[in-house]
Formats: sequence, structure tokens, C-alpha cells
Amino acid sequence: MPQNMGIGQRIGSIPILPTPKPMEKMEEQALDSKRRQKGGLITMPFIFANEACEKLAVVGFQANMISYLTQQLHMPLTKAANTLTNFGGTASLTPLIGAFIADAHVGKFWTLTMASLIYQVGMVSLTISAIIPQLRPPPCHGGQLCQQATSRQLAILYISLLLTALGAGGIRPCVVAFGAEQFDESDPKQKKRTWSYFNWYYFVMGASILVAVTVVVYIQDNVGWGWGLGIPTVMMFLSIIAFVLGYPLYRNLDPAGSPFTRLVQVCVAAYKKRKLPMVSDSRLLYDNEELDADISSAGKLVHTKQLRFLDKAGIVSDKDDPKAPNLWNLNTVHRIEELKSLIRMGPIWASGIILITAYAQQSTFSLQQAKTMDRHITAGFQIPAGSMSVFTITSMLTTIALYDRFLIPATRRLTGLDRGITFLHRMGIGFVISTLATLVAGFVEVRRKEAAAAFGLLDRPNVTVPISVFWLVPQYSLHGIAEAFMSIGHLEFFYDQAPESMRSSAAALFWTSISMGNYLSSFLVSLVHRFSAGPDGVNWLPDNNLNKGKLENFYWLITLLQVVNLVYYLFCAKFYTFKPVEVLLVGSKKVDTGNGDGEVEKISDGFELALRV
Repeated sequence: MPQNMGIGQRIGSIPILPTPKPMEKMEEQALDSKRRQKGGLITMPFIFANEACEKLAVVGFQANMISYLTQQLHMPLTKAANTLTNFGGTASLTPLIGAFIADAHVGKFWTLTMASLIYQVGMVSLTISAIIPQLRPPPCHGGQLCQQATSRQLAILYISLLLTALGAGGIRPCVVAFGAEQFDESDPKQKKRTWSYFNWYYFVMGASILVAVTVVVYIQDNVGWGWGLGIPTVMMFLSIIAFVLGYPLYRNLDPAGSPFTRLVQVCVAAYKKRKLPMVSDSRLLYDNEELDADISSAGKLVHTKQLRFLDKAGIVSDKDDPKAPNLWNLNTVHRIEELKSLIRMGPIWASGIILITAYAQQSTFSLQQAKTMDRHITAGFQIPAGSMSVFTITSMLTTIALYDRFLIPATRRLTGLDRGITFLHRMGIGFVISTLATLVAGFVEVRRKEAAAAFGLLDRPNVTVPISVFWLVPQYSLHGIAEAFMSIGHLEFFYDQAPESMRSSAAALFWTSISMGNYLSSFLVSLVHRFSAGPDGVNWLPDNNLNKGKLENFYWLITLLQVVNLVYYLFCAKFYTFKPVEVLLVGSKKVDTGNGDGEVEKISDGFELALRV
């Protein structure tokens, strides 16, 4: 094959990159060396310290919040549950704003820093309201009717929650992607570490949550809410300090412009050219490496045959100037494929919503179940109801450790994938286990009510039912195992399959699925609360007496929805098309790919062009 080929020449459908000259090689190596001076494993202590403190703060703030709303602000149970799930939904929707700011304007570091400060203000506000008696209703004693929070007191609560939701909008889409960006994808060794990073990121996060749901929740229940909210507030401040201290070491990638604008430009261009005949060969579609350089440093996206109506945005007409294109009329194949990639991700994204709906019940109705049960370990010590999620976190951490240390090496020998199994397989396993968790939860609730009936406690909601709280351990543990598979797999999926310039936006998609799951939970609770009422007015989810409700039916309704969702996911996964990326490699090693396959074509001595799919 000739050594000096122009950029316009191709191998099949893949353009051939020119062989770098000796001087160009030296310049590229110098640039690579300069770029790799920052980032890498040395940044992980700062990022993980930030994540540990931040998660301890956030979870310590939220884990027992339903107890704060019902006991301190005297909210009815269903109102408190919907307040938390709506807040959770909003906090998971705001990452779309944070991702846009990070990807288009200021970058991930500054987005994270400013968002953390906003979150800090919200935490300080709520902590002050827990300390000053005038900012919450007076305590109620004995059987007297409890006074609910006033509009002014609720306004402080909602403003505090809104500030934390806005702060979460900047933190959530950026923290995972920022950490993963510290590893250079063009280096095979560092790329392999990226997949371990996702596991250990979740492990550090889980360890922090474990401390939050034990130590912090115990302080909230037994020492006071001033201390219980004050400690997470201080930890949030420490997380900001830890993160900022690592700034000189971080690998900061410049924002590449608004990804949403590029997506709209492709849609507009395709619509304008909808009446043009389709080109006979995809190689005739517009391509401009210089134009796409800032958004394709890890490799260009290769043309795919799906969603071909969007390809019309790449047809070069007589009115177009290929040298200085108007992007509202003409777009490159790479930009068209960015939009296609996001559209293909949509069905898989939607499948994660119902799992979050199932998971959300742990912090609401499962916690209320725990409050009615015998939580004593010894005669003088009982587990706080809010600490029951320790079993979720412990099972999640154990699963992650076993997965990373044993399952990945074992399956890697069978599949040849660096990550052991694909993220689609990992997510599917999580869906199955989550379905089993809610099924089990329904049977445990039946057993709890049988115990209440046997001891004549159906009409005495404030008396402890003589059944051990450890009956709830299976459902909590199964949810933890499911999260270790599903949530990390979902996160890997978004990071790997999203276009490289949209990784904050992809992380935001992960959080929007959580948002939709929380909103769906609120919708289901309201729907069931309204339409399940019997002639005596008692419904499946009563506000004041869980013993007379039918919580098990609600759990089984979610189980049925999860079974339908699993069938839908399997269909989507079977027909999913992985993102194909064209990359230039040095040496003769085959690249790691999205699904384990790669096609490598030899170009010249020492250089290869790989199609990563």
C-alpha cells in the first residue's frame, strides 16, 4: 500500500489518515506528553475524598428525611413521601442544566465547584431551621393533635430543598465524567482503568453512604436534628476543600460548545433537505475532520444505517459551501451520528425508570415498615429505622468487590472483554434481581401484618409489632445487589455510548432516568392512595396506620410493572446498535471496544486505523 495517501482516500467506508512524518511524530509525542502530565491515578485521592465527603453529606441529609418531615414538621405520611420523591425527581432533572453549562461553557471543574457551594447554602439553611425552634412546629405530646408546619416554615424547607436540588444539578452529571476523564482513552492501559474506576467510584460512594445511614442517622434519632444535619453540612464543606486542592493535578478538558445546539442543527438541516434524494453511497456524505477536531479527539463516529432520514443533513447541495459550511444547512457524518447515538440510547435509558421507582420505596414505605417492627439488637440498643438501608449498601459494596476481584477476571477469559461482561448483560441481571426484591417485599409485608393481627395490634399503629425488623433484610439486600449490577451498568452504558463531547450530558441522562423514576413513584402513590380506598375509607397506603393498609399489593403492582419492563428491556438490548468509532492507534494492539469487537486495518508501519464498535 502506498505510504503517502491523501485524507480524501479511504479503506472501504473508513477514511485513511496520513502517515505522520518524523517531525510531526515528535510534535505529537510532545503534545501527548504534555497532556498526560496531568490526570491519572494521582488525582483519584482528591476526587474520591470529595465524593466520600459529599455522599456522606447528601445521604446523611436525605436518608432519614422522611422522619424529619413526619416527626418534626408533622407532615402526613403520603405528603411526606411525595415531597421527598418529588424533590428527588427535581434533583435528578436539574443535571440537564448542569451538563449543558459544563459541556458548553465553563467545563466540569468549575461547574462542580459552584454547584457544591449552592448545595452548601441549602444545607446550612435547613440545618438552621432544625436548630431554631421558631422555624418548625411545636412538639406534640401524648395523644394530642399535632400542629402542622406553617406556610413560612414550609417555605424555608422548600427553598432549602430547591437549593440542594440546583446544587445536585451541577454535581451529579459532572463528578463521574470528570473522574473518568482523568484517564487518557488513547492509552490502552489507562482506558482499562476507566472501567475499574466506575466500580471503585461506586464502592467509595457506597462506603460513605454506609457511614451516613448508620452514624449520622443514629445521631439524628438519638442526639438531635441540629447535630444530625450539622455534621453532613460540615462534611459538605470539607468535600469542597478536598476537591479544590486537587486543581493543579486535574486533567481539565475544554468545553466543546453546546452539544444541544449541534443536535438541533442536524435536525434543522435534515428537515430542510427532506425532499432531496438520498445519496447512493454514504461516503458521499459531508466530512470535515478539521471542523470536528474538537469534538472527536478520541475518534470519529462512523456512518451507521439506522435513522437514515437524518443522513440528509450531510448531503452536499449546490447551495452549500463545504469549505465554510452553514451548520444549519449542512452537517458532518460525525455530528449526524452524535444525534443517532443519543436516539439509539433512548429505549435503554427508559428501561431504567421503573427500577428507580422500585428502589425509591426503601426510603419511604420500607422505612415506615421498619418503624413498626422490633428493632432491638440488645435490650438497650435498637437499630434506627433509617439505618436499615445499611443492608442495601453492604450488599452493594460486597457485590461490587466480588464483581471487580473475581467475576471480571473469570468472565474476561471467556468473553475477551476488559470489563468481563457487557453493560447490557450487567443491566439485565440487575433488572431480574430488582424484580425479585419487590416480590419478596410483598410477602414480608403479609408476614408483618399477620403478626400484628395475631397480637391484636391492627388498630394500634403506635405499638411495636413483635416481629423482628430483620425480616426486611432480604428486600433491602436484594435491592443493593440489583443496584451493583444495574446502576453501574447503566452508568457505564451512558459514558461509553454517548458521544465524547456529551459525556456530562450523558451522565445527566442517567440522572433524568432517576428523576422519572421518582416522579413515577409519586404518581403511583397518589393514584393508589386515591383509587384503592374501600367502603370504610381505608386504602392500600393509609397515612396513619400501615397495619390496616395493603402495602403488599402496592409492592406486587411494582413487581408486575418490572416484569413488563424486563421484557421490554430484553427486546431493546437485542436490537441495540453499538456506537462505532474510528480511531488511530500506535503499534499493533487491538483496541478495547464498546461490545468487545474491533476491526483493525493496517495502514502503515506502526500505525493502524481501528473501527471501534
